[in-house]
Amino acid sequence: MRRVIDGDTVELSDGRLLRYLGIDTPEVRCREGDRWIDAPEPYGLEAAEANRRLVGGRTVRLEYDVQTHDRFRRLLAYVYVGDVFVNAQLIRLGVAQPLTIPPNVKYADIFRDAAAEARRERRGLWASP
Repeated sequence: MRRVIDGDTVELSDGRLLRYLGIDTPEVRCREGDRWIDAPEPYGLEAAEANRRLVGGRTVRLEYDVQTHDRFRRLLAYVYVGDVFVNAQLIRLGVAQPLTIPPNVKYADIFRDAAAEARRERRGLWASP
């Protein structure tokens, strides 16, 4: 892992960008014209930090679903560090929401259950109105 870009995107050691399948996190930056500017959405920085704690400087294992790339040519995968399913863990921590887009729906049930747990326990995005 070279670097964490945000809560659901990283740069791999070979320079490829990887977008986590099945989840969405608040953004930490946005495009303004031809450049990116820092403009964190609520919980965007927390999501990026949670992702950094889970995968930063670690070797990750990738698992693919039906599609391996998105329209931006980013790699799409489910991410593991050891036994930790990072995509689901980010949802459980309350810094990500499920975003399953067919045909990549292999773990939709796991993500739905993780989101229900985060809401029930009032974690992160679900802490308080």
